[in-house]
Amino acid sequence: MTDIKSLTLSELQEEMERLGEKRFRAGQIYSWLHEKLADDFQEMTNLSGALRERLEQEYELIRLPLVKVQTSAQDGTSKFLFRLGDGSVIESVLMRYHHGNSVCISSQAGCRMGCRFCASTLDGLKRGLAPSEMLDQIYQIQKWSKERVHNVVVMGTGEPLDNYDALLKFLKLLTGEGGLHISQRNVTVSTCGIVPRIRQLAEEKLQITLALSLHASSQEKRETLMPVAKKYTLSQVLDACRYYFEQTGRRITFEYSLVSGVNDREEDAAELAALLKPLNCHVNLIPVNPIKERDYVQPDRRKVINFKNSLEKSGINVTIRREMGRDIDGACGQLRRSYMDTEKKR
Repeated sequence: MTDIKSLTLSELQEEMERLGEKRFRAGQIYSWLHEKLADDFQEMTNLSGALRERLEQEYELIRLPLVKVQTSAQDGTSKFLFRLGDGSVIESVLMRYHHGNSVCISSQAGCRMGCRFCASTLDGLKRGLAPSEMLDQIYQIQKWSKERVHNVVVMGTGEPLDNYDALLKFLKLLTGEGGLHISQRNVTVSTCGIVPRIRQLAEEKLQITLALSLHASSQEKRETLMPVAKKYTLSQVLDACRYYFEQTGRRITFEYSLVSGVNDREEDAAELAALLKPLNCHVNLIPVNPIKERDYVQPDRRKVINFKNSLEKSGINVTIRREMGRDIDGACGQLRRSYMDTEKKR
């Protein structure tokens, strides 16, 4: 069956013509799917009963059942576990800020990138998500919270650029007319550095923010933390980031997870500043969120502040990411993994 929520408006218009319906029906259905967030064809009351029955017979309407939700007592962050049609589970996060609600979504069930500090990759990759499955994380969270989503971050489980075609379609459905119509400037896509895909995305000339998971200031150290660095060198990744800026005019965000005794020394800060100074960029420092399968720990607060100050003295724009949801398995992949471990024991 065709996944109707993954169709663009023009594709839906073609489908209506195939069914012998008027093209304007596509706009009505598209509105039900992406504005009114309908979970069932029978909710589409301005369509005839016969058309609704035909839609049920020929199209799949993806809806992600909510398995579990945890809300932080510390900051109100909510973490969601959704079940996919094949039984896999994925997680998403709702973060409330004064400037609006942000949702962090997953782009894959699992991940094959193998980054050493991330729980998402521990069980490998199951599959990429369809555009509808990425969208419905946002839709179900908005319905659950009864609050508008203002910002979307594709930074949950999975490597978005490893699911490139579905990601691109998702972005167009999310930011185009007729849906939630979230501004492209309010969307961030994170990548560990798949160079050909960064360049391909640059040529789309979207106005989204690209966030590169950097995490090290040298090729040697990056290889120990991120296996992808063995395929795409640090210089290749930075060249691709320059190209992205040249094509889009959008400043790059570099994510840098601070791991005590690994990449948090004064020399690391100096090396990082020298590496990034020629670039129009922003550095987001992330005190690593410990996971039980790894022995990585956070630096103390003083060391984090010193690292930040060292970068700022070199003219680098930098912030320290506010920790949210620490009491609810807040790190990427933790809730999904703990749920899967429980299910295995059962």
